[in-house]
Amino acid sequence: MAARWEVVLVKAGRTKIRYPAELLGDDGERVVVRAPWAGSDGRDFGFVRFGPGDVFTEYYWRHRWYAVKEVRAADGRVKGWYCDITRPAVVSGTELVVEDLDLDLWRSADGSDVRRLDEDEFAESGLATRDPRAASAAMAALDELEGLAREGGFEELLA
Repeated sequence: MAARWEVVLVKAGRTKIRYPAELLGDDGERVVVRAPWAGSDGRDFGFVRFGPGDVFTEYYWRHRWYAVKEVRAADGRVKGWYCDITRPAVVSGTELVVEDLDLDLWRSADGSDVRRLDEDEFAESGLATRDPRAASAAMAALDELEGLAREGGFEELLA
């Protein structure tokens, strides 16, 4: 039986969402979990819709400033990759905690749609003033992910 973990996403010092996930792997640097869509209803972003039946394979790193989530529809079809810019993940027992830094990136399954998301929220968060080092790391992480997304995807990163 697979280990059950709990993913905790923190934003602005408060828990934004907490959900159960199945541990797929932990090599000491990267943790990989799988979880169904955590919301009770769907969420339409305009460029993709997430909802019941979707499955997320989520990759978190202890020393990288992002998480990459492969999103599959209930029929197994890859919808794309949703990337959260976060502080490095912290593992405590079977709890995986990440702090969301407001920036996100989307890459569609076919790579035709790569977009930065929530840059306005990031600017409004005040992180650049409160913690310039973290803000710089967050922007560098977003640039790195966008480069990978535009150069063919995340296969090597997630292998």
